[in-house]
Amino acid sequence: MKRFDRLERILALDPERDCETIYRWLAEYEFPWDITKALEFALFRTYAVPSIGRLLDRTGEFTRCPQKRYDDTVLILFEIFHWGTGAPRGRQAVEQLNAIHGRYRISDDDYLYTLAAFVITPVRWIDRFGWRRLHPREVTALTNTMRRMGEAMRISGIPETYAGFEEFFDDYEREHFEFDAGGRRVADATLDLFGSWYPKPAAPAVSRAARLLMEPHLLAAFGYPEPPKVARRAAELALKARAAFVRVGPPRPESRPVAPDPVSYPEGYEIADLGPDSFHRARAGERTRSCPVAR
Repeated sequence: MKRFDRLERILALDPERDCETIYRWLAEYEFPWDITKALEFALFRTYAVPSIGRLLDRTGEFTRCPQKRYDDTVLILFEIFHWGTGAPRGRQAVEQLNAIHGRYRISDDDYLYTLAAFVITPVRWIDRFGWRRLHPREVTALTNTMRRMGEAMRISGIPETYAGFEEFFDDYEREHFEFDAGGRRVADATLDLFGSWYPKPAAPAVSRAARLLMEPHLLAAFGYPEPPKVARRAAELALKARAAFVRVGPPRPESRPVAPDPVSYPEGYEIADLGPDSFHRARAGERTRSCPVAR
């Protein structure tokens, strides 16, 4: 297989009927690292909406079990996107997500903003840092995949096009981004988690480096200082250099799709296992479980 062969296969599919297949190929073969990072930033930026940041701060999951909270989110999304919302396992993952969220009062607009972040952030990230730009048919497929998930989550008012999502996304951030102490605590805990994946001496630098990719209005919403322009430019050039290296390398073979390797579930997991401790206690009356120890 040559570098652009999979793109030709993608363009032969229908971005409406085959949208979930196209998205799976993008996420597991074409842009696995980019889409993972983009979705991490998509979730991160939702903390800058005070109603979302405060709620997440109140749960205490980001300070008590940040790695498990991260793994649960990644695994539920993986199950939905890998299998699709029409498959039994994909439907089970959506139902688990709905059950977890159902314990809280979350506005339709906050749900819709989070969904929009899942649409807009990966496209903008890949346009800036991907080894190639997304084809318009791929953007349509990604949009339709997220629309299917939103419909399964019973979110109302879902835009029909990428342009509609983009307008809603930008307007919502302009109107709602604002500093909140709870959102800042969740943001700090998340950056600390990102740093914890690297050797201890490098952890603080990794946490700071993530800020180099944040727009000014996102930094302001968290009360983070604007980084030096030279540092921001260096981070962008490093990501573009990575993209150039990937572009000339071999494509990922069919036998090696990217899948999560969760620290919190070294022995494997079932979809019913996913979710915060408080959710499972409320369902089964179990005692509080301790956070899994990282490998």
